[in-house]
Amino acid sequence: MARYLKRGRSAAEIRSSDDEVRATVAAIIADVRARGDAAVRDYAQRFDHWSAPTFRLPQSEIDQCVESLPRQTIDDIIFAQAQVRRFAQAQRATLGDCEIETIPGVTLGHRNIPIGAVGCYVPGGRYPLVASAHMSVVTAKVAGVSRVVACAPPTRGRPHTATVAAMALAGADEIHVLGGVQAIAAMALGTESMSAVDMLVGPGNAYVAEAKLQLFGKVGIDLRAGPTEVLIIADDSADAEMVATDLLGQAEHGPNSPAILITTSEALARATLTEIERQLMTLATADVAGAAWRDCGQVIIVDSPTEAAVEADAIASEHVQVLTRDPDFFLERLRNYGALFLGPETNVAFGDKVIGTNHTLPTGQAARYTGGLWVGKFLKTVTYQRCTPEASVVIGAYCSRLCALEGFAGHQAQADLRVARYGAGVSAAAARS
Repeated sequence: MARYLKRGRSAAEIRSSDDEVRATVAAIIADVRARGDAAVRDYAQRFDHWSAPTFRLPQSEIDQCVESLPRQTIDDIIFAQAQVRRFAQAQRATLGDCEIETIPGVTLGHRNIPIGAVGCYVPGGRYPLVASAHMSVVTAKVAGVSRVVACAPPTRGRPHTATVAAMALAGADEIHVLGGVQAIAAMALGTESMSAVDMLVGPGNAYVAEAKLQLFGKVGIDLRAGPTEVLIIADDSADAEMVATDLLGQAEHGPNSPAILITTSEALARATLTEIERQLMTLATADVAGAAWRDCGQVIIVDSPTEAAVEADAIASEHVQVLTRDPDFFLERLRNYGALFLGPETNVAFGDKVIGTNHTLPTGQAARYTGGLWVGKFLKTVTYQRCTPEASVVIGAYCSRLCALEGFAGHQAQADLRVARYGAGVSAAAARS
């Protein structure tokens, strides 16, 4: 039976809804809907201390951002985007159109059609998440999205050059220096200077996440990305230094980021607790990571790998890292996770920044029912059908009776019309032959 060596706040406390956030977001969205660019400008000035003649960067300023960066930085961004693009292309290749004749004369099919316009939000609060540009813009472009709008807030009163460069190199069609709820609302609703998009993607703070949720329906969204989560499954083959490093490496995202260890080794569990305290003495982001570990960190001791898998699936973490002798045991058994990292040679930071899988992933136990952002999220799988006259008569007879069963007279009339019209023609053709 699982037992806790350390408990953090309950999941309900960590993810409790914030009425103030909801109300603030609703008011900003309503204002942007009513006043358009004027409201967006007011909020940009109030929250980001940022004002410009236009929030959309002209190509000349985009070029300046790219040219201002060291060659190594550009090469690193290009390398990371190549990994994301390569994996997204491989995923896209698995998604084919289909067509089948289900019975003689009845043809059914589906097509995968890219979303027309997508808004990609790239956060820039505590950390400018340059990598989010790769994950959203590159993947959307691989899917075939024709118009990609990218928004990122300013950093210290000016565009963040590396973020702008990443969005440009990824293929964004429009780049706006605009953050927060005002950016989400502008992209979803449209303003005098920005045409509305069809879908919003990308992570953000609680206000951005809430804005996406409130605008869902008006536009599509990828998922509600809450505080970053990490779960490490380890046995006595793991070392405490690596476990502690990898837990704190994700805890630094924010003070409400859950970091959890499930282990079959009590000795490793206790050594990890000691090692975390040691590392927090020197970690540059200890103020954030320490608070997250204090409030949201957990250490769970289990009796077997099977029990570890059961506990992990119940937690349904965004990131699950496996540091055991047999990582494939968990690859075969786990069902609820956003991304899985197998063995000590990889880690969540690789996935966050460069390895090629997408880092926009389900949180708050959403991994029970969805995966993360991927090329398929930018595609609409839509169906079509056609019938020969003979097949219309066959299908129509079934449809007529089933519509009558449900009391849908208008539906039944559609079926009966086809049976009468095409049935006569089919009978006449049969007589002539």
